[in-house]
Amino acid sequence: MPLSDAQLRALKPKAKPYKVSDFDGLYVTVTPSGSRLWHLKYRIGGREKRLSFGAYPSVTLSDARKLKDEARATLAAGSDPGVVKQARKRAERERRGITFAAQAEAFIEKARREGKASATMSKTEWLLQMACSDFGATPISEVTAPMILACLRRVEAKGNYETARRLRAKIGAVFRYAVANGLAETDPTYALRDALIRPTVTPRAAITDPKALGELLRAVDGFHGQATTRIALQLLALLVQRPGELRNAKWEEIDLVQKIWSIPGERMKMRRPHRVPLPDQAVDWIRTLQAVSGQSAFLFPSLRSLHRPMSEN
Repeated sequence: MPLSDAQLRALKPKAKPYKVSDFDGLYVTVTPSGSRLWHLKYRIGGREKRLSFGAYPSVTLSDARKLKDEARATLAAGSDPGVVKQARKRAERERRGITFAAQAEAFIEKARREGKASATMSKTEWLLQMACSDFGATPISEVTAPMILACLRRVEAKGNYETARRLRAKIGAVFRYAVANGLAETDPTYALRDALIRPTVTPRAAITDPKALGELLRAVDGFHGQATTRIALQLLALLVQRPGELRNAKWEEIDLVQKIWSIPGERMKMRRPHRVPLPDQAVDWIRTLQAVSGQSAFLFPSLRSLHRPMSEN
């Protein structure tokens, strides 16, 4: 006869463990300490085996019967329910070991192998460390949008609105990396796009009036100081490269025949090689520059040493 909850509650411990059957191989083992443990007896491949379901009343009578039915269905499908259960346990242990911090470190290492600039790497590590301090030890599959938002709100509370937005972006990048590797289902930061305070953007100082820009360019052309300084300013206005890319330019990168300046990837923000067409005016200025700095590796060497580029100042 099947067991009832009243019978289960009435079971008393004895000097030795004993079994009380329910039905279809399900039974309870009562230990000398008073624990009532659910087990299922089944046969596979001619061998009798046993499967554990936990202790009563944490696992109720109804729960135990459902687990028994699931195990019987697995058995009917040709699989050993005990082996399936162990596989699930291993998968769960592995899942819990895949923490946000572990994926953040893998993401950082990927960026490092891609040759990202040291400044970019430092900012990325700094931002992700804030996230790891909050939920780094949590399995990445269990990190939720509210958990991330709580972290971002703490950054916002200090008035660091742009930092909070950048942090959200980096956390999202880690999640997308995990999704691509099959270690997470979604990117929870997507739901937080409109949750953060938008920082007030202050544009950099710039000349926007054409007449004022003309005055500046004429002032540059009339500069009577160092020729390298004047030509650097002229090329900067004409080629519109970043100042760091220009002041570190080397003669080996310049092809005056093809009229091309080939900037190596390590000096570019996106770490990709870049080719800059040189108009005739730029070629004329660079030819003038050869007489001044042709003996240096740099187009614009430092005043103190030919082996260094001009100061960023």
